[in-house]
Amino acid sequence: MQTEFMPRLSEWLNRTIKLLLLLAGLVPCGLYAQQMPTLTLEKAQELAQQNYPITRQRDLLRQTEQYTLDRLNKGYLPQLSVNGQATYQSDVTNVPLELPNMEIPSPPKEQYRITADVNQLVYDGGVIRQQKNVAQLSTAVETQQVEVELHKLRERINQLYLGTLLLDQQLEQVNLVQQDLEAGIRKVDAQVKNGVSFKSNLYLLQAELLKNTQRRTELQASRQATLQTLSLFLGQTLVESVTLAVPAETELAGKAEIQRPELKLYSTQRTLLEQQNKLILARNLPKTSLFGQSGYGNPGLNFLQNGADWWYMGGVRLNWSISNFYTYRNDKRILAVQQQLTEVQRETFLLNTNAQLKQQQAEIEKLAQLLETDREIAALRRKVKAAANAQLENGVITANDYLREVYAEDQARLTLILHQLQLLQAKITYSTLLGH
Repeated sequence: MQTEFMPRLSEWLNRTIKLLLLLAGLVPCGLYAQQMPTLTLEKAQELAQQNYPITRQRDLLRQTEQYTLDRLNKGYLPQLSVNGQATYQSDVTNVPLELPNMEIPSPPKEQYRITADVNQLVYDGGVIRQQKNVAQLSTAVETQQVEVELHKLRERINQLYLGTLLLDQQLEQVNLVQQDLEAGIRKVDAQVKNGVSFKSNLYLLQAELLKNTQRRTELQASRQATLQTLSLFLGQTLVESVTLAVPAETELAGKAEIQRPELKLYSTQRTLLEQQNKLILARNLPKTSLFGQSGYGNPGLNFLQNGADWWYMGGVRLNWSISNFYTYRNDKRILAVQQQLTEVQRETFLLNTNAQLKQQQAEIEKLAQLLETDREIAALRRKVKAAANAQLENGVITANDYLREVYAEDQARLTLILHQLQLLQAKITYSTLLGH
C-alpha cells in the first residue's frame, strides 16, 4: 500500500506545481493585456459612429416621421366642429302680402345660432396619401444626409489612426537608433579606457544619444496629442500604452463600382421630387365629402316661424378649387429645374470622385515602385552600418564616420516606413472613395 501511495502523491504534487506555475504565468499576461489594449481601425470607426452626435438624428428623424404620418392619418377621421353666432341686422325679409285673417310673420332682427358640424372625407384626390409619401421620402433624404456626414467622419478617423501608426513606427526607429548609439558608446568608451581613442569621440556619441532622446520626447508628445483627438471622437479614453493594429491591405478591384452614400442621397432626392410632382396633381383634383349639421337657434330653418328651434341637415359636398391651376404649370417647372440641379450635382460628384480615384490609383502605383527601391536601399544601408560598426570597434573610423552611417540607415528606414504607411493610406483612401 505504501509503495503505491508514494508515486501517486508525487504525481499529484507535480501536477499541482505545474498548475501553480501556469497560473503564475497567466496573471502577468492578463495584467499586461489590460495595460496594453489593442485598437483596430474597424473598431475605431464603429466607436466613432456610435459617439458622433449626428448619429442620434436617425432616431429623431424616425420619431418626426411617425408623428407626421399620425397627423396625416387623422385626415381620414370625421372632422368635428362647433360654431356659434349672434347677430343684429338692420332689416329682415318681409313678405309684401296682406291676407284677410292671416298674418305672415317676419324673422327677428336679433338672431343667434349654435351648430355642430361633422365632415367625413370621401375622396381627396389622393392628397393625404401623397403627403404621407412625401413625408417618408423627406425623412429618407435627411437620413441619407446623416450617412454622408458619417462617411466624412470615416475619412477623419482614417487620418488620425494612420497618423498615430506613423508615429509608432518612427518611435520604433528611434529605439533602433538608440541601440546603435549605445553600442557605439560602449565600444568607444572601451577604446578611451585603453587609450586608443579620444574622449571627444565619446562625448560626440553621448550628445547624439541625448538628441535622439529629445526626438523620442517630441514624437511621444505628438502621439499623445493625436491619441487625445482620437479619444474625443471615440468617446473613450485611450491610454498612452494602447496598441494600434496595422490594417490589412485591401486588394484594388479593376473596375469597382462607386457606392458612396452621396449617390443614394441624389437618387432619394430625385424620387422625392417625383413624389412632390404627384402631390401637385392630387391637389388640383376635385374632392368630395359627406357632411352633417345640427343646431339650435332663432330663427330655425323655417324663417317664417318666429322663435328658437332645433334643426339638422346632411348631404354630399363637392369641392374643386380651380384657382390651383393658376400656379400648376409654374410648380411643375420649378420641380423640373430642381431635378436638373440634382442631376448636375450627381454628375459633378461622379466626375470629382473618378478624378480622385485616378489620382489615388497613380499614387498607389508610384508608392509600390518606390517601396521596392526603399527595401533595397535600407538593406544596403544596414550592411554599411554593420561594416562601420566593426570598423569603429577596430578603430579604423571615427565616431563622426560611424554616426554618418547610423543616420544614413535611419533615414533610409524612415523613408521606407513613410512610404509603407503612405501606400496603406492610399489604398484605404481609394476604398473609402469607392464607399466600400
